[in-house]
Amino acid sequence: MAVLLGVDTGGTYTDAVLIRDETEVIATAKALTTRADLAVGVGKAVSAVLAQSGVAVEEIAMAALSTTLATNALVEGQGGRVGLIYVGFRAADLEAHGLSEALRGDPCLLLSGGHDHAGAEAAPLDEPALIAFLETHRAEVSGFAVASQFATRNPAHEQRVAELVAEVTGRPVSASHSLSAKLNGPKRALTALLNARLIGMIDRLIGRAEDELRRLGIHAPLMVVRGDGALMSSAQARERPIETILSGPAASLVGARWLTGAETALVSDIGGTTTDVALLRDGRPAIDPAGAQVGPYRTMVEAVAMRTHGLGGDSEVHFTSQGLTAGVTLGPKRLLPISLIAVDAPEVVHSALDAQLRRSVVAEHDGRFVRAVEGQGAEGLAPRDMALLERIGGDVWPLGDVLRNRVDHSALARLVTRGLVQLAGVTPTDASHVAGHLWAWDADAARKALTLFGRKRGGSGLRFCPDPDDLAQIILDRLTEQTTLALLETAFAEETPGFDLPPEVLARHVLMQRGLSGHRGVLRIDAGLNLPVVGLGASAATYYPAVGKRLGSEMILPKYAHVANAIGAVVGRVIMRESATITVPQKGVFRLHLANGPQDFPTAERALTQAERALTEAARARARAAGAAEIECHVTRDIRMADVEGREVFVEAALTVEASGRPRVAVG
Repeated sequence: MAVLLGVDTGGTYTDAVLIRDETEVIATAKALTTRADLAVGVGKAVSAVLAQSGVAVEEIAMAALSTTLATNALVEGQGGRVGLIYVGFRAADLEAHGLSEALRGDPCLLLSGGHDHAGAEAAPLDEPALIAFLETHRAEVSGFAVASQFATRNPAHEQRVAELVAEVTGRPVSASHSLSAKLNGPKRALTALLNARLIGMIDRLIGRAEDELRRLGIHAPLMVVRGDGALMSSAQARERPIETILSGPAASLVGARWLTGAETALVSDIGGTTTDVALLRDGRPAIDPAGAQVGPYRTMVEAVAMRTHGLGGDSEVHFTSQGLTAGVTLGPKRLLPISLIAVDAPEVVHSALDAQLRRSVVAEHDGRFVRAVEGQGAEGLAPRDMALLERIGGDVWPLGDVLRNRVDHSALARLVTRGLVQLAGVTPTDASHVAGHLWAWDADAARKALTLFGRKRGGSGLRFCPDPDDLAQIILDRLTEQTTLALLETAFAEETPGFDLPPEVLARHVLMQRGLSGHRGVLRIDAGLNLPVVGLGASAATYYPAVGKRLGSEMILPKYAHVANAIGAVVGRVIMRESATITVPQKGVFRLHLANGPQDFPTAERALTQAERALTEAARARARAAGAAEIECHVTRDIRMADVEGREVFVEAALTVEASGRPRVAVG
C-alpha cells in the first residue's frame, strides 16, 4: 500500500497532501509560501502533513511537486538576465511573437548561419563573432538561449553554439530545437529565451525542495508536474523549466477531475497571483494547439488550454477615477497583503499606518510598504538599482520612506520585475479580513489600510469611500466581476461554432452583461453558463459562491478544493512525446528530420518506419528517465498527399509518439 506525497507551491500558500494508493486522502496541510526560499515553505507544509497523519517517512513511496513559480515569474516579468543567440535571422524577426519585448534589454546577437527548409546549411556559422559575444557578456548573464533558422530540420548550428557556450562561459544554454520540433523560428526563440530565464529559479527550487525532503527523512523520488498535467523527473524539470509553466493549473485540472468525477465543466482555480480557467471535456483537459500562453507570451510548450489572468486574492487594488466616478480594479500585479506584512513587522506597519491616518491628506505612497527578498541574485544591477536595494536592506519600510525622487520609481520597478523586492498594499485578502471572511492574519492592519485607501478623492473632490466595511465589499464585488469575465472569456473561446467577435469583447458586451442581470423591459434578456463550474483554491469557498450566482451556474466546491493542485500532482501519469517530420527535398529522396540531424531514405515507407522506431526509442527513454513504469507507446501519423495527374504523391508527414505510464514508486 503506497503512500504518495503531493506538494504545490503557490503564490501565497504551499500545500501538501498524502494519498494512499491513489484512492484515499489521508491528510492535508498548508504553510505560507516563503518567496525568499520556497523550500522552507515546502518543508513546513510537509512537516505539518506528516504530523497530522502519523505516517512514517519510510512509507512515502513517491513525492510530486507542482508549482506556479514559472507561471508567476512570466506573468510578473521576473527571471534571470540572459543572452539570446539568434542564428540566421534578420533584425526584423526580433519583433515577431513579442521576442524583442521579452528580451527586455538583455544582450542579443544576430549571428550568421542557419539552415534552409530542407536542412541544408544556408550560411556558415560565424564562430569568431559568437566567441566574442560570449566573452563580452558571460559575467553579466545567468544563461544563454540559442535559436537557429530551421533548427528543427537540422540542429547542427544550435548544437555547436551550445558547445561553445559551455566551453567559453560554463553557463547553461537552452537550445530551441530541444524544446519544440515545430517550425516558426521566432516563436521557438521566445520559448528558448524564457526557458533560459527560468533555469536558475527552478533549479534552486527543486534542489532546495529535495534537500528539505531528505532533511525530513524522505528519500522517495521527486517528480514535477508539466504544463500538460503529466509528470517528469526533477532532473528533466531542471533542464526544461519552461515545461513547468502552467504546472500548477494543469495539476488543478487533474485534481478537479479526481475530486469530482466531472466530465464537462469549467474549472477555475484562484490563487494569490492568478486565476486559471480551463474546460474539462469528456473528463480530459484539452492541449492548446497553439502552445501555452502565459501573460503576453505565446510559447511552443505543450500545455493545457488554459486562460491565465492576473487576478487573485493578493492582486493589487487600483484606485480609478473617470470624470466624477471613482472605483477600483484589480491586478495584474501581486502585492503582499497588508494583513500579512503586518504579521511579519507589526510595529513598523501599525506605526506607519497610524501616522498616515493622522494626516488630513493622503500621500501617494500611503498604505504601501516594501521589503527585499532574501537569497535572490543581484548580478547585473545598475548602480542606481543597487543603491536602492541596499537602502531597503533587510527591513520592512513604508514605501514613501525609501523613494527619494522620481528616478527611484524606475529603479523600484526594475527591482520588483527582477523579484528582488516585494511591495505590500491593499488586496482582496485584506478586504476579506475586514469583511470577516478571513481571520488568518492582522485584520486591524487591513482595516487601517482600507480606511486610508477610501480617503482618496475622485474627480468630484469627495472621498471615495470613507467606510472600510463598504470599501471591502466594493473590492470583493470587483473580484466577483473580474472572475465572471474570466470565466465568460473561456466559455466564448470554447464555444462551437464560434462568434464573430473576440472572447474578451463578447464577455463584456452590453447584451451579455444585461442578460446576466436578467434584463426586463421591452426586451427580455437572459444569459449565463450552460455547464457547472468547479471552483478550486484556498479562497474559492469565500469568493466563488457569488460568481456562481452571477453566472446562473452550479458552483461545485469539492471537499479538498484547497489542495486540488497537490492532489493532481500525485495522481497524474508520466507522458513523453517525441515528434519528427519527413519532407521530400527532391524527387526520390525522403528526408527524416530528427533531433540528431536529417537522414535520407529512398522510399516514404522506410522513412516512416525509421521515424517510428527512432521516436519510440526516444520517447520510451525519456519516459523511463522520468520514472515511468509499464510504459505504453502510441503512434500518430499525419501524412499529407497531393493528387498529381491522377495519382497520389507524398508531400510531407508528421509523426508523434507518446509514451506513458504511472510513475515507479520506491519499495521499502
